[in-house]
Amino acid sequence: TEAAIRFQSETIIETFPAQGPVKTEIIGAIDKLKEDAAERVRDDMNFKLTEQMPEYRKEHERMLFNLGLAGAAFKKVYPDTNLERAVSIFVPAEEIIIPYGAASAKTSERVTHIMRKTKNDIKRLQVAGFYRDVELGEPVAFHTDIEKKKAEEQGYSLTEDDRYPIFEINAELDLPGFEDEDGLALPYIVTIDKGTNKVLSIYRNWEEDDKLKLKRQHFVHYQYIPGFGAYGFGLFHLIGGFAK
Repeated sequence: TEAAIRFQSETIIETFPAQGPVKTEIIGAIDKLKEDAAERVRDDMNFKLTEQMPEYRKEHERMLFNLGLAGAAFKKVYPDTNLERAVSIFVPAEEIIIPYGAASAKTSERVTHIMRKTKNDIKRLQVAGFYRDVELGEPVAFHTDIEKKKAEEQGYSLTEDDRYPIFEINAELDLPGFEDEDGLALPYIVTIDKGTNKVLSIYRNWEEDDKLKLKRQHFVHYQYIPGFGAYGFGLFHLIGGFAK
């Protein structure tokens, strides 16, 4: 615990100094116009992260604490339809599924985010046109093996969750009717309700004017100590008995 808190406190100071977390660097020859432009970019981004995104620092601190313990942590950066702005949220490692053998979330061909949303959350996104207007019925209870093991080790029982388990899958697919002229699988984001297996949405995950059709990155992947796989090693892995 002491090591985790020390890592969190020292790292938050380094990554979130008083003048703001964003610094700019000019590549190439420096002149007054470039310096002024760099200053405007720095001030604008710092304003967004500290004022327009009030969750940013809190989520960053949560990520750092979990990173030291678990060895891997993620932040998801995306435009929020309801807030009408970008958000950056912490996602624990157990809620991100990466295929075995992948080096990181950035290079993996498939990354799945396990989300849980209330009935009102789903309805709000359906009204906004973000999800398909399909009937899902009542939520189906779903707990991962890690959640069950945590409950067993800590001596509490898992209660029924009234939220829908939603799988948001970032994958490269060859969708019928939208085939690439070169026969390549293209990056999409497919959202599925775990209980009914109904598809809530399919979105293109590359910039429309990108000729290479490279996937957009929504996850920032952090590792404490690089290990054999994508998830890395944390303090739990280094102290023996707690590793289980």
